[in-house]
Amino acid sequence: MGHLVGKDVYRELGRKIDGLPTRAPWSDKLRAVLAELYSEEDARLVAAMPWGFSRIGRLERVTGIPRAQLERQLESLCPRGLVMDVCIGGEYYYAPSPMVIGIFEFTMMRTGAALPYDRWARLFRDYLEEGGLYRANFADGQQVSLMRAVPHDGSIAPDDYVEVLDYEKAAAIIDRADRFAIGLCSCRHEHEHTGDRKCDVPLDTCSTFGEASVGFMVRNGLAREVSKAEMMANLARSRELGLVLNADNVQRNVSFMCHCCGCCCNVLRGITRHGYPNAVVTSNYIAEPDQERCTGCGICSRKCPIQAIGRTPDPEPRFRKFGRPAVDRDLCIGCGVCTLKCKAGAMKLHKRKQRVLHPETTFERIILQCLERGTLQNQLFDNPASLTHAFARACLGGFLRLTPVKRALMSDALRSRFLGALKHAAQGQGRGQLAEI
Repeated sequence: MGHLVGKDVYRELGRKIDGLPTRAPWSDKLRAVLAELYSEEDARLVAAMPWGFSRIGRLERVTGIPRAQLERQLESLCPRGLVMDVCIGGEYYYAPSPMVIGIFEFTMMRTGAALPYDRWARLFRDYLEEGGLYRANFADGQQVSLMRAVPHDGSIAPDDYVEVLDYEKAAAIIDRADRFAIGLCSCRHEHEHTGDRKCDVPLDTCSTFGEASVGFMVRNGLAREVSKAEMMANLARSRELGLVLNADNVQRNVSFMCHCCGCCCNVLRGITRHGYPNAVVTSNYIAEPDQERCTGCGICSRKCPIQAIGRTPDPEPRFRKFGRPAVDRDLCIGCGVCTLKCKAGAMKLHKRKQRVLHPETTFERIILQCLERGTLQNQLFDNPASLTHAFARACLGGFLRLTPVKRALMSDALRSRFLGALKHAAQGQGRGQLAEI
């Protein structure tokens, strides 16, 4: 790690985190977050790590840190959520945690006595509210986000429900998983400690699924393992409370589901406060009122967590008080919350005219996310200590930043072949198991 000597180690760490799938632009507020959470020794290690997942032997070679010291530091970093350790096929892989989903969530999900939650919450709030993270990840119309809205069961109109796929059903996502964990909602926990929380929604809602993800969360004390029955009860409670279900934006092996309120959720606030409707990928459904059945009660507008249902004046008696409901089709994410309290059954979700394409796997989501955000070269040539990799990153990064290139690789015509080629390359490098998650 000699290349870090004499440099601002937190600035170097910031560059590493900003080069991950979720961008985290540099500012004094980000530096304050990093200096609070990482010692200088920790910062040097994470800054020197590859951008992608690596076995510990490769970490030792790349960072130049002796195995005993490396293991000691990882044993400290992983329980704090600053490095992710996932066990796949009996082998552990390690990678730096991105800011989201990662450093923010895992820090605010930690439990224990005498943790400085108030200070952490204020630091995160200051960084998130300056807006740079939202601009960096959504201002260019990016289509691939970390989260997608999942419709509540029963919210889709019967005529359209027959076409709902299993990955679009919350209960089916739970039913297909083999391990489960529930932890604190990091957003509500943050807002509770900054004094900005306006709801009384329970903190213990954040859901994790699957062997690798649950293993990481439980092993590091970031969540508690639960049964399928308890996870189903958690889902039923969120339905009763009218929370938005935002799940991992993949079709296979969904690893998490957030249960979001409009007042606290930082992703939903990306829509309502910062003005980026693409902060959440919509479901394949959109809310539409049956104007004949609608009684004009106004409940759907009040319940919508992102204010996507306005009211238009109408002289008809039933609409005279609150107006006629009007759904903003550019804003509605298709979560179905508006349908849950509609006593007349007038508000339902209907199929969108154009189907939304979700990545099949986490591997595909990361590749597409990085392509849109200009960091794919870091995943493909991820050794920061290699001059060859540095040269390849510079050349490929410049090429991939060209708008026509990016647009072509994201297109329906080329995307599947592009992803297939990268998956084949990962298998050739002995990372086939990572390409399947």
